[in-house]
Amino acid sequence: MQETILMKGNEALAEAAILAGCRHYFGYPITPQTEIGAYLSKRMPEVGGVFLQAESEIAAIHMVYGASCAGKRAMTSSSSPGISLKSEGLSYLAGSDLPALVVNVQRAGPGLGGIQPSQSDYMQATRGGGHGDFRNIVLAPASVQEMASLTQRGFDLADEYRMTAMILSDGTIGQMMEQVTLETPVPKLVEKPWALTGTGGKREKNIVTSLYLSPKELEEKNLTRFARYKLVEERETDYEAFCMEDAEICLIAYGISARVSRNAVSAARAKGIRAGMIRPITLWPFPSAALKQAAKTVKHFLSVEMSMGQMMTDIELAVRCTRPVTLVSHVGGVIPTPEEVLLAIERAAEEAAV
Repeated sequence: MQETILMKGNEALAEAAILAGCRHYFGYPITPQTEIGAYLSKRMPEVGGVFLQAESEIAAIHMVYGASCAGKRAMTSSSSPGISLKSEGLSYLAGSDLPALVVNVQRAGPGLGGIQPSQSDYMQATRGGGHGDFRNIVLAPASVQEMASLTQRGFDLADEYRMTAMILSDGTIGQMMEQVTLETPVPKLVEKPWALTGTGGKREKNIVTSLYLSPKELEEKNLTRFARYKLVEERETDYEAFCMEDAEICLIAYGISARVSRNAVSAARAKGIRAGMIRPITLWPFPSAALKQAAKTVKHFLSVEMSMGQMMTDIELAVRCTRPVTLVSHVGGVIPTPEEVLLAIERAAEEAAV
């Protein structure tokens, strides 16, 4: 099936989850992601699925844990404060090596903050989001189309690597409407011999747990887990390069900031400034190798983000401080404008020329 329609980002994500085979959604309403749950409350019964508005965000993530234990594709969604409440469950999912899809449509913080779009959950998402040593695969859509396609990809990656895949969106991408082509994908069917499906007297019982009282056993579990994470870094790192063939000024941006930055790069090119952009599609694994390669010819990097420089840290690590990195940002729900980003490009070009 393939259908092209006009949809809101949150709704496109929800429909894509159904097309990807998700039949178990547990969530709790919070702006600006509430449309995901509202949409699925109508659609899940139509496809024989389960929609449940939990009593809290904490309950919702642990319901995902339970459904995943049974080998089912399950998901939850929230916005920034709600994701913080789910942090314990994220750690339990990782500690039990369970696949799941978690969606964060970011809003401004800290605390209750505001309901406007933000990107200030970057560190929380890319460093695991809960206690202990673990990672989540973090996918960053920059369009309504990618809200759909990355959701379907996220389910496949979660199953393949037995990890949580997180869609890290923002309020603008979630709320905006664009044309989207929805396709029924061919899911990567992964055997789940570890699932709690009942033995039927034909095999030993399975146990899913994150509790290991032997320090040596727990260490081995963590080392094995991080060996799997290394495979994810080697195989699944993804990014988009825009006008990078001869770029001297490189912008790094994701989500709505990347939309703004793309316009600024085009405007800079019209003025004769050799600007380009690397847009991370996977925030973890971060495209460090691409930035390291770019640093051989790029004279200045600009981190365009809606936070106080959370992604800038990863850019500096990637280029190993061989090139200057400047932050271009707004916070609190304010979106940088193309004009502001262009001004930053012009300043960087002037400094590079000295």
